Amino acid sequence: MDRLVERNETRISSFAGMLGIGGIALLLGGLAFGMPGKALEASLRGVSVWWDVLFPALFPFFVLSEIMLGFGIVHFAGKLLDPLMRPLFRLPGVGGFVVAMGFVSGYPVGARLTSRLMEQSMINRDQGERLVAMTTTSDPIFLIGAVCIGFFGNTEPALVLAIAHYGGALALGIISRYRVDKNESKTGHPPGPAQGSRIRSALAAMHQARLADGRPFAILLQQSLQSSLVLMMIVGGLVVFFSAAMTLLVDSGSLILFHHAIAGLLDLFGLSPHLAPSLINGTFEVTIGAKAAAMSGDAGVTLPLVHRVAAAAFVLSWAGLSVHAQVAGLMSRTPWRYWPFARFRLLHGLLAMFIVYLIWPLCH
Repeated sequence: MDRLVERNETRISSFAGMLGIGGIALLLGGLAFGMPGKALEASLRGVSVWWDVLFPALFPFFVLSEIMLGFGIVHFAGKLLDPLMRPLFRLPGVGGFVVAMGFVSGYPVGARLTSRLMEQSMINRDQGERLVAMTTTSDPIFLIGAVCIGFFGNTEPALVLAIAHYGGALALGIISRYRVDKNESKTGHPPGPAQGSRIRSALAAMHQARLADGRPFAILLQQSLQSSLVLMMIVGGLVVFFSAAMTLLVDSGSLILFHHAIAGLLDLFGLSPHLAPSLINGTFEVTIGAKAAAMSGDAGVTLPLVHRVAAAAFVLSWAGLSVHAQVAGLMSRTPWRYWPFARFRLLHGLLAMFIVYLIWPLCH
């Protein structure tokens, strides 16, 4: 009986999701026909962001991550980082490699590496969901160069924004370690060896992984380039789509109710409702949302810098539906689920905002 009820609930939610997606697709299609110039302009802007920023930033990391997996470097790092990752985050040591790569190279590299680890059964679903939530972060170059220098016009917010963004991600990882999925079996590596033999064990794991892969370097490089190019095309398509969709929805006034709801929530929590445009833009696309957060505010109102930095911290940590779609595409071949990820992203955004307000007086 319980299974029957669960199946019916699943069917109802699936049907409702299909109706919702279908309705949004019809709305966007109608808006594109009604405003073809706006759609073309926004699409070209998305192509420019992909080609000028994302392709050179992400493509080398995609290729390198595949090569490092093939050579067993990830397995080597996993053995060394196991004593740190398990007590802090309840994750195997290979998660430490993903954290480092995700923080350095930015979204969606963490999702790419997590999906590969899940495909190789090195982490289970619960671990993968928590790991990809923690490692979906901006890279430091984008945070400091594009957001602080490019949008805010100075490096003053850089330290606070970095502490809030990356500190919020680490706090999210610690908080999520207490999440228990009863449907998941306990998998992962057993506790590591003693310190004296840890390096030898790591080298042995690297050697075994390389032998198990078995591909010559030329073949490994060729396949890494091919798979990375396919991923970059998917990322580019999603960026263009969400850039056009957000522009059409905003310019048509379709988001006016959403704007009022966000402004009301901000006012309820004692924040300026003039931050609503940046949060709405950031809901869809992180770059446009961060740029809007750095501006004066809605209707030309000049807002204190701390409020704008807090809004930028939320936008960077939420990451935008464009990044969400990129992560979903990269994780599509695994049992990963989107809704836990969305809840983690929202929590990360709220944590980052809280940290900004907490440490701002200490840094200024």
